[in-house]
Amino acid sequence: MTTAETAPPPSMLLRELVFGAACAAALRTAARLGVADALGDSPMTVEDLATAVKTEPRPLGRLLRALACYDVFAEQADGRWAHTDMSRLLREDDPHSLRYITLWCTEPWTWDAWPRLDEAVRTGRNVVEDLYGKEFFQYLNEDAPESAVVFNRAMTTSSTQSARDVAQHLDLSGSSSVADIGGGQGHVVASLLEKYPTVHGTLLDLPRVVENADPRLRPGGALADRVRIVPGDCRVAIPVRADVYVIKNILEWDDDSTARTLRNVREAGGPGARVVVIENLVDDTPSMRFSTAMDLLLLLNVGGAKHTRESMARRLTDAGLVIDDVRPVNPYLHAFDCTVPG
Repeated sequence: MTTAETAPPPSMLLRELVFGAACAAALRTAARLGVADALGDSPMTVEDLATAVKTEPRPLGRLLRALACYDVFAEQADGRWAHTDMSRLLREDDPHSLRYITLWCTEPWTWDAWPRLDEAVRTGRNVVEDLYGKEFFQYLNEDAPESAVVFNRAMTTSSTQSARDVAQHLDLSGSSSVADIGGGQGHVVASLLEKYPTVHGTLLDLPRVVENADPRLRPGGALADRVRIVPGDCRVAIPVRADVYVIKNILEWDDDSTARTLRNVREAGGPGARVVVIENLVDDTPSMRFSTAMDLLLLLNVGGAKHTRESMARRLTDAGLVIDDVRPVNPYLHAFDCTVPG
């Protein structure tokens, strides 16, 4: 264990930090090359691994050595390479895979945007519109289709994984209906309907999003008879009546959009409705490095922000909601359990 006597000096730590881009690029390279997928349960020589991923052995060995410094892959005493718990997360078939999250956080646009963080900090504005001449998601869909695909897969991965935690966390006993507001493909509402077989659900999101709803929710799916899919924009209106409303990871836009969404859900539910807001926090989580980094990335691409516990609570109370409880869902998410007052 590292102690005060053996801890690296500040100068060494800072030198390592300023080369953080090298670590991110190495992870991206391993993901794009499929190194983790090619490496099975048995250790492999770098030559065999290079043949499998169609690279030169020596540069691949240098890449693996760099990643091993962060416990991503491990070199055995005989020189062969083996998986670690983290390198397995780069496999596409791992149930907890972070392959597409890794790619999303290192897409080409991020390398254009990060050097302009000082500009974003000075102005409080995103830099993407100046870089590409259009709003971020418009740029993705029109000019960077490959990056858009990566984004969609990353969001699907993240939603699928966190939906299980949300379903385990939320107690819907006594409720007959739940609405997933801005719920993407509907992984959260699907997981909740599977857990509670007497509950009916609604998924609301933009038309182009719900077109690709979870197969379980679409006609012919296992949950189709208990769910309604509603295309719409929660910032404009929420034409959905339910006992419980779930709003997960969408209150990261500007304050006006957040206020309109919360007002709409309050008006839709009416007195007594339960509103569960689930967000990453940047001041109360074991994953501070990840959450604060995502917070800065949001500033760069859309001018948005992750919340502190206090800032989220303030927005909820300003919207007229009563906060009954705040609890962690997992190391990355907190749930604000609220009620619409009478």
